[in-house]
Amino acid sequence: ISGGPAAHRTFLTYRRAHESQALHTLGVTDISLLLPSKGEAAPHTFCRVDKNLNTGMWGPALYLCYKRAVAKANALVYEAGLISRYPEADVESFPLPESVPMFCLPMGVTVESWPLNTKYQLPVFSTFVLTSASGDKVYGAAIQFYESFPRECLSERQSVRLGLVSVVDRRPITNRTLQVKKSVCVLSHWPFFTVFQKFLTFVYRYSISGPHVLPLEKHISSFMHNVPFPSPQRPRILVQLSPYDNLLLCQPVSSPLPLSGASFVKLLQNLGPENACVLLLAVLTEHKLLLHSLRPDVLTSVSEALVSMTFPLHWNCPYIPLCPLRLADVLCAPMPFIVGVHSSYFDLYDPPTDVVCVDLDTNTIFQAEDKKPLSWRSLPRKHGKVLVNSLTNLMKTLEKIYTPGQEEATLEFLLTDYDLIYGRQKQLELEIQEAFLRFMSCLLRGYRTYLLPITQAPSERTTDCSSLFNLQGFLKSRERTQQKFYTQLTRTQMFTQFIEECSFVSDRHACLEFFDDCSDVEKPEEVRLIDLDEAHSGEHTVFIMPPEEPQEPDGSECPAHYSYETFPVLCMELFDQPQDQLRVPTKGSAPSSPAPRRTKQEIKLAQKRAQKYSAVPDMWSKCLLGHCYGLWFIYLPTFVRAEGAKVRALQTAYEVLKHMETRKVVLPDEVCYRILMQLCGQYGQPVLAVRVLLEMKKAGITPNTITYAYYNKAVLESKWPSTNQGGRLRWAKLRNVLMAVAQFRQPIRQRQKSGSVDVTMDCNQQSRPQSSLIRQSSWSGLSESSSHESLTGSIMKSNSLNSMRASTDTGEGAEHLRRSDWRHAFNISPAHYMGIRLHLLRSLRRPPGPRHTASRKAVDENYNNVSSPSRGGLAGKLQQLLTPTHSLLKAKERLYNATSESSLSVGSDIDLPDNTSLAFPLRKSWDSNQDRAGLEVLMSSCSLCRSCNSLVYDEEIMAGWTSDDSNLNSSCPFCSATFVPFLNAEICDLGPGSLPGGPPPVTVAYLSPLVLRKELESLLENEGETVLAQGQLLENHSIIFWNLVWYFQRLGLPCNLLQLVRSSPLANQLAQVTPSPGLVRLMWDTLSPDTNHWPPLYIIWRIHSKTPPHNHPFTLAFLEEVLRCVGMNEVHKGITLFLDTVLKQPGPPKIQRSLYREMLFLTLAAMGRDHVAAFDKKYKAAYQRLSGSLGREELRRKRAQPPSPKAVDCRRSFLIPLEC
Repeated sequence: ISGGPAAHRTFLTYRRAHESQALHTLGVTDISLLLPSKGEAAPHTFCRVDKNLNTGMWGPALYLCYKRAVAKANALVYEAGLISRYPEADVESFPLPESVPMFCLPMGVTVESWPLNTKYQLPVFSTFVLTSASGDKVYGAAIQFYESFPRECLSERQSVRLGLVSVVDRRPITNRTLQVKKSVCVLSHWPFFTVFQKFLTFVYRYSISGPHVLPLEKHISSFMHNVPFPSPQRPRILVQLSPYDNLLLCQPVSSPLPLSGASFVKLLQNLGPENACVLLLAVLTEHKLLLHSLRPDVLTSVSEALVSMTFPLHWNCPYIPLCPLRLADVLCAPMPFIVGVHSSYFDLYDPPTDVVCVDLDTNTIFQAEDKKPLSWRSLPRKHGKVLVNSLTNLMKTLEKIYTPGQEEATLEFLLTDYDLIYGRQKQLELEIQEAFLRFMSCLLRGYRTYLLPITQAPSERTTDCSSLFNLQGFLKSRERTQQKFYTQLTRTQMFTQFIEECSFVSDRHACLEFFDDCSDVEKPEEVRLIDLDEAHSGEHTVFIMPPEEPQEPDGSECPAHYSYETFPVLCMELFDQPQDQLRVPTKGSAPSSPAPRRTKQEIKLAQKRAQKYSAVPDMWSKCLLGHCYGLWFIYLPTFVRAEGAKVRALQTAYEVLKHMETRKVVLPDEVCYRILMQLCGQYGQPVLAVRVLLEMKKAGITPNTITYAYYNKAVLESKWPSTNQGGRLRWAKLRNVLMAVAQFRQPIRQRQKSGSVDVTMDCNQQSRPQSSLIRQSSWSGLSESSSHESLTGSIMKSNSLNSMRASTDTGEGAEHLRRSDWRHAFNISPAHYMGIRLHLLRSLRRPPGPRHTASRKAVDENYNNVSSPSRGGLAGKLQQLLTPTHSLLKAKERLYNATSESSLSVGSDIDLPDNTSLAFPLRKSWDSNQDRAGLEVLMSSCSLCRSCNSLVYDEEIMAGWTSDDSNLNSSCPFCSATFVPFLNAEICDLGPGSLPGGPPPVTVAYLSPLVLRKELESLLENEGETVLAQGQLLENHSIIFWNLVWYFQRLGLPCNLLQLVRSSPLANQLAQVTPSPGLVRLMWDTLSPDTNHWPPLYIIWRIHSKTPPHNHPFTLAFLEEVLRCVGMNEVHKGITLFLDTVLKQPGPPKIQRSLYREMLFLTLAAMGRDHVAAFDKKYKAAYQRLSGSLGREELRRKRAQPPSPKAVDCRRSFLIPLEC
């Protein structure tokens, strides 16, 4: 080729293939010249040489194009069919799709005539993806190979077409052979394409070699039945197929993204950064895409990557990664599609003009000439540039890793190098995928703000996309230069389906929830969005040996009988029957699951938050508190099902949510709101679901996709109340008018009665309530009669019922507790009256257990001498909270936040848990019979550290827990040793005819809320939600049972767990057989004191008697001196006095409690709970003062240090609802 006489000449050379070269190998089959100046472009499947052949100064540019294709032979094409299969019959969970033969041989079955000396054709590996009607994907891996075909099966006409018979004289041509194309494939729900390729290659090689001792069927059944699925416990399965063949099956990457057979590495290798972004734009705007290549496996990998890189948008138009020739008509469909075909398709047909053709072999994109070509610059400018730059950098890394020698080396399996090679490939694959995910998260950032929740009764247009999403607001939030792109994007079917999936329950909710977390990241370019789950990268490898060869009776080897001329038809009798069905991982949640559980992404984020908060003292307690409330909401469906008043129970849960917001509880996830929303839908309460959503937004929480979907499901499927409120409003108006008239008449009556005789007025004051509101702050100076008179003669509400203890301990005081008096004094409903009466019965009628009889008697003596001179200056006064409002709940909340108790409540049975349990209006179904209570449970979390023999208390145990939800240990605050804390419970049968001794004490591990929640979710996942309502829970899962009882009682949350005691084996040791109420008392100190150690100071203070000196060195005068030091703000003197007294005793001190704990409990017993905060400040100041003189290390050695800030905050967050 020459451009002129003086121009340099260009020569074109070529080399012919050898006559024995195998058919169906790549070669140059066509060349053409191209003049771009005339608008010419390279035809489909042609490659252009980027070198101008016109090297002269004149004339147009001239380029050379060539086409690579496979050499073809004479062939007959038939439709593919099924020859044999295993298993022979369909499995219910995995039926065989009818179209499998067509996808295994997409170009049909060919009978071909080859030259006699042609080299043997190597098998060709291909993959395909089938989508069922339910949306589940089936991944197929197949190899295509040739084997000889008998000439006798052909007719004369067919032989002529194949060139096997001379056309003129019909003489047979003997220098040609006859071959037929076949295929063997493996189907799976998991895209283990590399593993399947090795297995199929081994099966094919086994069939063409031989003879063998074992039939081929033995190896197939061994692979299908003996190879387990990889799991975290066995992440790698090494399968030895033969002495020379093996394969490694690794656990799939644990990722919240949808499972697919995508290979982003192949996408970037075959398209490059810019063309990959062009195809991203084509997919986002739903163009018609036709991919073609001479490599069938690349078609599937790249096609899967195309539909995966637009996550969370889901391609729901026609999608055929490897399209058979019979289905090629889909290219004429009037809708978007993604189709992959073999490049030989263009030898037969031309593609439609409106289709974007992508040649993966030449990295070229062909577009229609009459349309504006697609360019990656049409993407949002900033995000598009970041994506192209990221892919460019990854492309450079890819070129370094995948050198030709390295890529060939990876095909040979070496166990020692596999982890390194596989790890680099997996990491690079995720980095490329992460670049696309980062782009999509920036593209759709803030979309949840424009979702429109359903807040009214649904209509016909409620489920339309225009009613579910504020499209105009979303478009206005984007830059003006991006309006065209976003307009096209929002008109696609993918975007509409995305909004619907976000608004309603979908099987993709876990993936969408993960995307929400990615879109909430402020700077996604600086954060890893996809992390490799290192927890699954175990070292354990399971070896699967090949099937054993049989032996002769004399021990010699059996002769080899099995050899095959062609690939055999499978014989069912030769397969080994499976001994047990393999358990394949399935999708879905727990059986009969009442509400959606936490997704893996939610668990992962909760662990990250817990790890972050564990280092912040004032946040760790709130984190634990949030998990405690999460436990109760997981139990909520069981509780609501057991209650008769379902709506009332749901209202209680709503009040709990409001209370959590008041306390600023840090929730680890949205499960609390989600479960209540679903229960609202289950029990037909859409209005309450709307209130829950508003409460959620009030708390500053934007519902994720899962919560939002269950909310819309609840309000859409529930029956809304009638919108005709006319009658109800009229009755309300009439009620208000009558109440107003009554209020106006009241002063008139008072004015009329003001002129009456004084004697009459005095009588009236005694017979009816006073009209003025009396607010009494202290009852300490009132007598029994005057205190009762003030109750019955004023309009008020009292929450501090502890003040009645002094008057009701005598028979005269108990006589005034009549139902009419209480109801008249409080002006409350019978239901609320029963709650108050229950509280009084808890405090007045609770019989002492056998263990507390002696101490209770001594304490009662203290009650009768409250105003004695020796205790009067130390004992606190009971304060009365009065409020004029009619809401008992608000009064109880006031008491909850401002409780002030004296020594009466510290040592008595009138404890704070009883008051806090009334913080929620719902009463248990058996609470009204509390006067017949016969079951009392005493619980304590105080545990002994075996390393230093110190008692560790509840708040110190909480502070020592870690953020690891699998770690049961806590750390000792004194010796820093780790130990497992225990929860102790004693069940006391107080009913009539109780059996002597009673049930034995229960000791279980005390779990942190994080560990308990993980165990509870695992229990519900395995056994279903009904296990929480069965008596076997106490027997089979006692750790979970008692921990739940502890936490629910600790927070004052209602539950029915104690009813399970009567249906458990413990019922045999109880007197009453019928279900009866139960009472739980949470103790601060240990339930079983060690008699080998000195008794604590608060016990000595309460028993009011001097014990022999050899028992303990603490006299009553010593206790009074310590209390005087505390009261006079001279705590350092009390500490010094304690240390000196202990030091004077011979031998080591017999003390298990820290000095702080001894003085704290003594202060509580003498002065009341309202002095705890003041005592903490005083003790901390005294410790700082003594640290300079005695030394901080010496004080720590003597266990005199105060609790850590984390422990103090844990005690403050849980509001000290424990008794001493």
